[in-house]
Amino acid sequence: MNAEQSCQPLVASSPWDDFGNRALTAIAVACCVIASLAGPVVAPMSAQEDLLDEEAELVAEEQASGEMGDLAKKSQNPVGDLVSLPFQNNSIFGFGPSDDFKNVLNIQPVYPIHLGQSWNLINRMILPVVYQPELVSGQGSTSGLGDTSYTAFFSPRKPSKLIWGAGPVLILPTSTDVQLGVGEWAAGPSVVMLKMPGSWVVGVLASNFWSFSGDTSVNFFSGQIFANYNMAKGWFLTSAPIITADWEAESGNRWTVPIGGGVGRVFKIGKQAVNSSGQIFYNVERPELQGDWVFRFQLTFLFPK
Repeated sequence: MNAEQSCQPLVASSPWDDFGNRALTAIAVACCVIASLAGPVVAPMSAQEDLLDEEAELVAEEQASGEMGDLAKKSQNPVGDLVSLPFQNNSIFGFGPSDDFKNVLNIQPVYPIHLGQSWNLINRMILPVVYQPELVSGQGSTSGLGDTSYTAFFSPRKPSKLIWGAGPVLILPTSTDVQLGVGEWAAGPSVVMLKMPGSWVVGVLASNFWSFSGDTSVNFFSGQIFANYNMAKGWFLTSAPIITADWEAESGNRWTVPIGGGVGRVFKIGKQAVNSSGQIFYNVERPELQGDWVFRFQLTFLFPK
């Protein structure tokens, strides 16, 4: 052995070193295998989560659609246990001797009160805000309030298949001009009957009132036949013409009989439930100065309990 060789240390290979290297290699291989297997597993799990999210959204939409459908039927019941604030605008075309435009906005709050366990008192009011064109040359157009009507329907809290309500109707002389209302106190009976089979809400509402003060004799009938067919997501088809008869008028100017219908939907603006509908009617029978066509747009704010 020479001098250089004697100065270098001798390094011996240990069995533990070989074991450690083999262990590290085995761990690395195992990690690669696990990674390759985990890829296909994670992907299906992610897809399954997306599917569950979609199913949850569909369930939520179906529940919301069902809720809106139930609320639509409830809002179409004139004696339903539901607080509401309808704004019904009636645009009348072909009115008066010059075939002008008349507009009547009816503000119609509805407020039910529970009378014990068996009965509801449904308070319904109609306050008309009227624009009327000139009827006599030089007279000019008129706008203001018409006469207010208040109806109190007594209705069973647990109705049978035939839902009904009955009570008095009172006319308050709130008109601000003689052209906008008769300006007399009047009263009479009012009744409503309806059925709600399946997707349908069909019924009739009728009243007749007579004046009991003042110099002007009033004897007036008002009836409404309504039919609603409810569809998915709160949509519905509707027809609710209002038929009237002025028994004090001459026979040729007594009846107003419209036909027509339209479409509507119950939906939410934020948390506020709303019923919106539009209908078009043609008066097949009408007094001389009454218009031919009526477009009705109604927006009702609903306050379910």
